[in-house]
Amino acid sequence: MMDFTTGGWIKHALTNSEGFEDMRWKKTGSLKIAFVIITLLFLALIFHDRLTGFQLSEYNEKLFSVVPYIMESFVLFGMWTVGNWAVCTLLDGEGTMRNICIFSAYALIPYTAQLYIRVLLSQVLISDESVFLDVIEIIGTLWTVILLFSAVKAVHNYTLSKTAAAIILTLAAMIIMFILLLLFMALIQQVWIFISTVITEISYRMKT
Repeated sequence: MMDFTTGGWIKHALTNSEGFEDMRWKKTGSLKIAFVIITLLFLALIFHDRLTGFQLSEYNEKLFSVVPYIMESFVLFGMWTVGNWAVCTLLDGEGTMRNICIFSAYALIPYTAQLYIRVLLSQVLISDESVFLDVIEIIGTLWTVILLFSAVKAVHNYTLSKTAAAIILTLAAMIIMFILLLLFMALIQQVWIFISTVITEISYRMKT
């Protein structure tokens, strides 16, 4: 008989990953659908910042740049996929990069959905009712965290403890990749500045 207390419900959700287990054994799931989900997340992040009702919006930036949203969706998801594959390869994980990508994308559905729901509700709610948006955000985020845990457990056929360790190591790998990405971007910027300076100097000398 199922325990409906908070702790019992979370434990049941983490151990009952039949949906992902079915996907694993029946080889269902699609990379195209995974890409659609991440694209919807990308759009949801933009809508959340730009279209949230003015009474509830915390976004004050007037200039719009798509780069942060690409980083928060496609790049971050790619780092998770690569990081989890690299870590779990060392931990004898059974999941392929394709399956990790599919399972992880499907786990993001609740978080993506809550962004759209909050944008819609923000058009009719007032600032005093913002608690409802906070509750929806908490539910969507917690649901996705639980699904992501179950996805990693199912795709690699891990125990609960090994799944937790794999996720912690994946997050560490993502931090390392992010630092390397920043260093690479800084290097590219320096190279570009050097090339631009050389071209400017050559052009100046040719004119004189």
